[in-house]
Amino acid sequence: MKRLLVVAAANGLVLQPLYQRNLPSPQAVKISYRTSSISSLQDYAFDSSSSSFEAHGVVGLLNVSSAPFLICVSRRQQVAQIRGKPVFVITEVALIPLASQAKAGAAIIEARDAVQRHHQARTIEAGESIEYSDSSAEEDISTVGNCEFSDDDLSFPAPPELLSGATRPGPSQRRTSIAEDVIGRKGLYGRFAEKWFSKREWNAEKMRMQGMSTGENVKPELLPNRDATTLNPIDIGRDEGTDRITQSENMGQNGGRFVEADGVADSAASTLLPKLLRTTKLLLGSSRGFFYSYEHDITRSLKTQDANASGLPLHKVVDPLYFWNRHLTLPFIEAGQHALVLPVMQGFIGQQSFSVASPAAEVEDIWQDRVGAGGFGGPPQDASHDTDDAELLLTLISRRSVKRAGLRYLRRGVDDDGNTANSVETEQILSHPSWDPSKKIYSFVQIRGSVPLYFTQSPFSFKPVPIMQHSPSTNQAAFKKHFVSLASSYGRVQVVSLVEKGGNEAQVGREYEKNIEILNRDGSVMGAKVEFEWFDFHTVCRGMKFEKVGLLIDSLGHILDAFGYTISVDEKIWAKQKGVLRTNCMDCLDRTNVVQSAWGMRALESQLKMEGLDLDDRPTQWFDMLWADNGDAISKQYSSTAALKGDFTRTRKRDYRGALNDFGLTLSRYFNNIIGDYFTQAAIDYLLGNVTSHVFEEFEAEMMTTDPAISMRRVRQDAIETSSKIVIANETEELIDGWTLWAPKEQNATRSFPFEECVLLLTSAALYACRFDWNVEKVSCFERVDLRHVQSLNFGAYITSTLAPAHTDEKRNVGFVVTYKPGRGDVARVNTRSLKSTPLRTGEPANPPTANPAITPETLPTKSPPTRILAFKAIPNTALAPDSHSPQPTIPELDLIRSICDKIHRAAAAGDHIAPTLDNIENKQGGSVMVHEQPIISLDEAKRSTGLLEHIRYSLKKLVWA
Repeated sequence: MKRLLVVAAANGLVLQPLYQRNLPSPQAVKISYRTSSISSLQDYAFDSSSSSFEAHGVVGLLNVSSAPFLICVSRRQQVAQIRGKPVFVITEVALIPLASQAKAGAAIIEARDAVQRHHQARTIEAGESIEYSDSSAEEDISTVGNCEFSDDDLSFPAPPELLSGATRPGPSQRRTSIAEDVIGRKGLYGRFAEKWFSKREWNAEKMRMQGMSTGENVKPELLPNRDATTLNPIDIGRDEGTDRITQSENMGQNGGRFVEADGVADSAASTLLPKLLRTTKLLLGSSRGFFYSYEHDITRSLKTQDANASGLPLHKVVDPLYFWNRHLTLPFIEAGQHALVLPVMQGFIGQQSFSVASPAAEVEDIWQDRVGAGGFGGPPQDASHDTDDAELLLTLISRRSVKRAGLRYLRRGVDDDGNTANSVETEQILSHPSWDPSKKIYSFVQIRGSVPLYFTQSPFSFKPVPIMQHSPSTNQAAFKKHFVSLASSYGRVQVVSLVEKGGNEAQVGREYEKNIEILNRDGSVMGAKVEFEWFDFHTVCRGMKFEKVGLLIDSLGHILDAFGYTISVDEKIWAKQKGVLRTNCMDCLDRTNVVQSAWGMRALESQLKMEGLDLDDRPTQWFDMLWADNGDAISKQYSSTAALKGDFTRTRKRDYRGALNDFGLTLSRYFNNIIGDYFTQAAIDYLLGNVTSHVFEEFEAEMMTTDPAISMRRVRQDAIETSSKIVIANETEELIDGWTLWAPKEQNATRSFPFEECVLLLTSAALYACRFDWNVEKVSCFERVDLRHVQSLNFGAYITSTLAPAHTDEKRNVGFVVTYKPGRGDVARVNTRSLKSTPLRTGEPANPPTANPAITPETLPTKSPPTRILAFKAIPNTALAPDSHSPQPTIPELDLIRSICDKIHRAAAAGDHIAPTLDNIENKQGGSVMVHEQPIISLDEAKRSTGLLEHIRYSLKKLVWA
């Protein structure tokens, strides 16, 4: 739906599509307040007294707790036209609350006023003659191609307020950046931000040369096609003329709450709702990173376009891998309102026309070999002409995958399904400006993505050391899935790794190369080997000599030639690209941008040569700028700043000014990594439907969230199996069950921070408490307790902190304590990765049997205390969405603890191992005489033990991160 009127009616929000002349009147749709139910309206009559504004499409419904919001496109800008179909970038979204008519109406008025303020500000800037604008009044008149309608074609009446032009007085025009807001509002970081992030002393030309946005409108004659996709490294695109939170974010703040919520998760979501709304507006709108087309599928490359899908709704045609707002549009899809579903893709789209020389003599020879297909020009008319100029169009499309989506350092490496972080498909299309079907269309596709291994890096360091995770077999399984997926989509794969061969990155590079060798040795991928080229970018190009990338291009040029290109003529595929170049560095940003742009230039030159054309000595700055804009966009979406080395990508020159600019961007990345990325990552996961609203409870408690793409259920099950194989020495012991639980860091204690995730095994004869190294998937130490020595089991509330509401819920913060008297057969061992073995306690054999000789006894005092305890706390249920890696229903924490205690009691009773106690004698009702329900640490006790320093530390973290 190209345009629609959003009306705050009495019983719901009405979406009335604006229709064109000579076409049937489209049917209105109503979204009920509070319930968000969607239904069609018959013969809807527009009420001029209702608040309304014109939107350009619906992004979806955002449901947070009991506070649903409609997300719609309030401003857009055309950035390209593909086959005559306009392509837009979203520049602003409106969030309309569905709580009541009053709140929806106020948000609609605010959204409408924001559009008017923006239009007025642009009008003032441009003066009487506006040649280049993205305002809602002019943007439908195509500046690149031909849109099918303009404002004059619309016959639906506009709301009275819009016709009158009346607006509430707004603030004076103002341009600020997030850094300036930090300077003004965060005194703690003010001097730091002012020194490194303020750009007032930079003039526009310097900023453009260094790959930075000026925040001003760039005239197309000075910088071709820059306005379509330019992003500021630090400005997150606030709406010009306003620097305040809209009413849609502030409404309903009665008593400081947005909505009435039940439960801890709803409370956390409600508390963080203002931040979520601001993040959503910045992410979907002001970031200028989301693109759409009403009629063309921008999610599929030329090779994968389906010519037979023209009759289907667009959302059924697009590639799910790049359908970013699918989860948000599900309510409309399930309601059958397909016309309102507008697929949105994250990434980059840029377009530039250019001309090249066409030697007539060469054209005459090449024309004979064109297999009857039309080239970019017609057959030579007069060979006496020296040269002819050919007008061409280059379109660059980058598509960011929704799998393992997120931000730098919070999403690294691979997940269990073989998806990698920062996975982007980039397509370079060469065509005639008119997209004449009889003319050839060339497509060249290349990809980037994080190294497909499990690894992490800390965001709290400028040069963090990569930490490899999981076992070799686990890594190889995900590694193979990744390349099988690539081979099925693209054919042969040529890997180009740009990581360093020395220093911190070398370990990742070596593991990458080793897994490629294993993959090829074990049968390759779909019958073809994965080729691997390790090009140490920093070493080869040391001294800012980035032109040495040409060495890599020359060495692999034959591979690119063998892969070929996808060529389309008369809307039919004439040739297909047979393979793909997969380029990566550590972040897949700066070094990758430089190399991919070089691949793109080589492909362009090759395609022109196939057509008998030549760039000659004409300037190619337009090409460099287009690729630099692409690199900046991808970098901002992953690291929140423009790409480093952008000056070389734009100018093919590198000097000290570019190095200084890169240093400033590095500091900005560091600042974002440790301050803002944690909540933004939670918001991205929630908008994509990867997690439930419990993610906000997790964030409020820990100021960070777990990775939903990693199946912790599988990881924990593997840990249980690994532990059981290592620590259970007696083959006659039968494994009854195993669990992963939290335990205090220190043994024989109930409150010792930090709590560690450990493995508890129950056999027919003993309990095994195993400390597990989750990075290498090995047991670091374990303690064995004979069931005959267990005296009691106590379970109940286990409150270890009172800092956040999630910490104080006595139904979810539960655990149990095993009290036992050490005796013969009780063992504690440490993994020293050697064959040494020493006696543990008096009376124990010097070398007791063990399943793994590397597990050696820990030296303890000869005299043991009368009794010892093992304390365990239930791990909170995950925030994963039901359709992700956790298909099985989750068990409430209290029920899980009850079940564990019951199984331990039954195992002890089955072997007659219950030690006589006072409770055994006095309890006449039978049942679990060993199990008592009483708090481990009550809420009152936890409040008394939570010190002032802990409160101050948490408050500071919340101030910074939340």
